[in-house]
Amino acid sequence: MLFFQQQGSAMEYTHIIHPFEPLYDEKSRVLILGSFPSVKSREQKFFYGHPQNRFWKVMAALTEEETPQTIGQKKVLLHRHGIALWDVIYSCDIKGSSDSSIRNAVPTDLSRIFDHASIQAVFSNGKTSLRMFEKYQQKSCSFISTGLPSTSPANAACSLEQLIAEWSLIKPYLL
Repeated sequence: MLFFQQQGSAMEYTHIIHPFEPLYDEKSRVLILGSFPSVKSREQKFFYGHPQNRFWKVMAALTEEETPQTIGQKKVLLHRHGIALWDVIYSCDIKGSSDSSIRNAVPTDLSRIFDHASIQAVFSNGKTSLRMFEKYQQKSCSFISTGLPSTSPANAACSLEQLIAEWSLIKPYLL
């Protein structure tokens, strides 16, 4: 039997409601969906907060800009290029940051983004996000989501160069 350890105690399920708002505006053309925020992202109350997550390096490469360091810089980069971010899960029971541990998922209502932004394409950051979108949200919107490899440090098999190449599918939609 395997036990997850966190600061000397067995890691247990915690019920968490998504702790921050989506990022989008009326000019957003591409929606990138994650699954649910990691512990680090929940602490920062912003997307892709783990320092080893390669999301911001990928976005910088695709937009030909410097890698943003602050939340303010990240927001500016995304808005400038018409990128919206949100997660497919609104609340769930989860162990730490482990997507594979997610249970009792309540899906996010994506209509507020679709109703107020100019979304032309939807992409999922990783397999869990894609699977959850297909299960919960695809039926209620006019989009399918294109799955992209996860930028998470848990996806160590995929190099930064491979991620940038795969994620280049979003480039035609960027401002």
